[in-house]
Amino acid sequence: MRKKNKKKKLKITKFEKILYAMAILLLLMAPISIVYAKSTLSEINFEVEKMKKEVAAKEKTNESLEMKINELVSLDNIKEVIKKEGLSYNNDSIKNIE
Repeated sequence: MRKKNKKKKLKITKFEKILYAMAILLLLMAPISIVYAKSTLSEINFEVEKMKKEVAAKEKTNESLEMKINELVSLDNIKEVIKKEGLSYNNDSIKNIE
């Protein structure tokens, strides 16, 4: 007499199916979300570097303008402008405003 080997079928519940589906979905979405996050970070870093360059350019312009202002308000320049305009230089009538 032969014994029949009956294979038992494993029954998977709905909860287990949902659990397996979620695990597979998570395994597929994790690398995609990591790549997306890194690309977003890269774009932000690019924008930061661009703004740093703009700030550096503005600072250089400001320094240049400050030097120009200091040059224009120098006593020698004031005396030169006074002579060109035919005015007289009177130190008592000059007021410093800060």
